[in-house]
Amino acid sequence: MTEPPERKVLAPTAADTTPDNPWPLQLLSQKLKTHIEKAPPAWVEAQVIELNKRANVSYLTLRDIDAEVSLSVTVWGSVLSRLEAPLERGSRVVAQLKPDFWLKTGRLSMQGQDIRPVGLGDLLARIEKLRQALAAEGLFDPRRKKPLPLLPHRIGLITGRNSDAMKDVLRNAALRWPAVEFEVREVAVQGVNAVTGVIGALEELDADPRIDVIVIARGGGSLEDLLPFSHESLVRAVAAALTPVVSAIGHEADRPLLDEVADLRASTPTDAAKRIVPDVGEELRRVDQARTQLNRRIREMLDREAERLAYLRTRPVLANPQSMLTAKHDDVAALGGRALTAVRTQVGRHSDQLVHLRAQVRALSPQKTLDRGYAVVQLDDRSIVRSSEQVNAGTLVKIRVAVGDFTATATSTTASSTTSTDTSTDSKESV
Repeated sequence: MTEPPERKVLAPTAADTTPDNPWPLQLLSQKLKTHIEKAPPAWVEAQVIELNKRANVSYLTLRDIDAEVSLSVTVWGSVLSRLEAPLERGSRVVAQLKPDFWLKTGRLSMQGQDIRPVGLGDLLARIEKLRQALAAEGLFDPRRKKPLPLLPHRIGLITGRNSDAMKDVLRNAALRWPAVEFEVREVAVQGVNAVTGVIGALEELDADPRIDVIVIARGGGSLEDLLPFSHESLVRAVAAALTPVVSAIGHEADRPLLDEVADLRASTPTDAAKRIVPDVGEELRRVDQARTQLNRRIREMLDREAERLAYLRTRPVLANPQSMLTAKHDDVAALGGRALTAVRTQVGRHSDQLVHLRAQVRALSPQKTLDRGYAVVQLDDRSIVRSSEQVNAGTLVKIRVAVGDFTATATSTTASSTTSTDTSTDSKESV
């Protein structure tokens, strides 16, 4: 009896497979199906770009709101029948998708277990919630808004390709200031590429040092058409821009979040053109008015100064300047006379004092005493003899008189009972 062939042991995991020990294709498909079926359903938001209905099943193509990513979805008629209004191409929806792997063909598909259209109320609620969150961060604070230049040399314009908004801005700006220059970036202003396109153009213009102000302009449209201008990424990009940004989206009633964060909101693209450049005609009129006012002020000032000069000329001092000089001359003469009299009086008084002092000095001088007949007797050492006790018989003395002197020899001395009280002259003093 023939023994059955030995059963081959398969690799437990895909990583353990080898060329000599491969998995059967059926095993791989089963494992993929088991793994995929474990994935829970997920709610996604997208836009319906294709819709094909066949009997009790519909085939949808959903595209991401902000990116070029699409996905095919199969939806049973029972799911679509729960909708209040038929689903249409272009609708924005949220759908609950569950991946499904078809074992026989190895095809992965997405099953739509539930689908709900996103209404205007839902979109407005989301925008309002985002508005409050960004406002809490301070992105809408008026203190952070940058002022626009008075006369921009070059303006960056971000708008749709060959759009009416671009023509309005260019035409009206040129009418107001013909020398204005624009750097235009034409991008998609609605659809999935709008946000990335506008942000890319904004960053490019913001990096250009020649650009003084950037205008983001778009014509009117539905709420869905204007949704890119309420996207959080675009709002943050505008907040981070160093160049002043002007928002000119839609009409006066439209209020995307871009209007809140922009440094200036214009109600329309035409209004933006009027607010970013001055009107050359109006500026010329202002210059003429300023020149007229300046000329009038100058004439008024000249007339006022002429009247003041005429008044000053009528004053006595200016009418007869000689009278002022004459009065001052008389004052100077009177003061000079008074000064001369005072000097002479002082000189006379001091001269009399000098004469009196000279007489006193002369009266008290030793020479005057000698002139009256007195004499000065000195010994050989030039000491003055004040007492007879200083002289002995035979002592040689020198005698000074009023005129000249002579020597003598004492023959005798006589003591006197009267003691001289004159001590004003030192015994060593010479006459």
